[in-house]
Amino acid sequence: MAGKVMWVTDIEKSVLINNFEKRGWIQVAENEDWNFYWMSVQTIRNVFSVETGYRLSDDQIVNHFPNHYELTRKDLMVKNIKRYRKELEKEGSPLAEKDENGKYIYLEPCGKAQGKGIFLINKLSQIKKWSRDSKTSSFVSQSSKEAYVISLYINNPLLIGGKKFDLRLYVLVSTYRPLRCYMYKLGFCRFCTVKYTPSTSELDNMFVHLTNVAIQKHGDDYNHIHGGKWTVSNLRLYLESTRGKEVTNKLFDEIHWIIVQSLKAVAPVMNNDKHCFECYGYDIIIDDKLKPWLIEVNASPSLTSSTANDRILKYNLINDTLNIAVPNGEIPDCKWNKSPPKEVLGNYEVLYDEEMAQSDGPDRDLRSRSGQSTGVKGNRARDSGKPVLTTWK
Repeated sequence: MAGKVMWVTDIEKSVLINNFEKRGWIQVAENEDWNFYWMSVQTIRNVFSVETGYRLSDDQIVNHFPNHYELTRKDLMVKNIKRYRKELEKEGSPLAEKDENGKYIYLEPCGKAQGKGIFLINKLSQIKKWSRDSKTSSFVSQSSKEAYVISLYINNPLLIGGKKFDLRLYVLVSTYRPLRCYMYKLGFCRFCTVKYTPSTSELDNMFVHLTNVAIQKHGDDYNHIHGGKWTVSNLRLYLESTRGKEVTNKLFDEIHWIIVQSLKAVAPVMNNDKHCFECYGYDIIIDDKLKPWLIEVNASPSLTSSTANDRILKYNLINDTLNIAVPNGEIPDCKWNKSPPKEVLGNYEVLYDEEMAQSDGPDRDLRSRSGQSTGVKGNRARDSGKPVLTTWK
């Protein structure tokens, strides 16, 4: 297709702009004709607003789905997962199995990120006290009218070096119906700077409990060279050497399965606009039994670089994302079927392809996860020759 891609962004990050310029794309103003707009979640509301929005043409794409908040707003994600679980229960599916853990709970604002507004409690009566008068309570919210989601706190997290950590994983969705998603292989772990303790005396110490870099970078023990981060590949090597390869493989298969099920839960309500794709930041925590738990999903994972390695990772993330979303760096065509060849995936892997899964039969989800032949990124089922029953909690 002839012509250069005209791009716009309201997020001034070098990892974005350098990728656009590398492709020879041309920057234009928002009120000019554009083909590609990498925008904030605030801007996407305006683009698809009934009052202020406008109709996109076939040569325009944006980096968010119109109602991405069905997945990325914590209260709506919970609502959609509950609905999905009920549907599975009616079908008698083992995917609907439930589990609980923890003796503490934590409250988190539904629409905030980077650890803002989170606090931990160990008694339900403390919620009533906070709710009655947030101004005099020891737990102060930014707005008394703000919606919060209450979650069980995983008080037996897997520790490395005595410190708590979580995983930040990047997942690209090119279409929800049919669902097609990709896992980025170069995720990372984020560590707390202070050793973990379940003691109630440390409930208010966010350097013990919250892994967000936005919080940890203010700690006295924060390391500006590595940023308190480990690559996922290093975590995998560590677990294989300390816990064994089989259980490590099982853990990562379960993480992938959690992600797929969360996307399936919101797919029916997602506005599957053909002009959209989205790169999500999944936050996962692992407990000491090597069970993964979904914390939240971010619509705009941070593109700020805290270290040199961080910048390289995020530059490559955007590069590989653009190679899938904008094939060959040419002017977009929304009529394209959004199924790129394997050689352009870079560090992405196909995590789930609903069309491919359906072509392998309706029971495939419960039979196995043996790779692309079943439409989902999978495990060693082929090696063992045994079917793998997968459950999601």
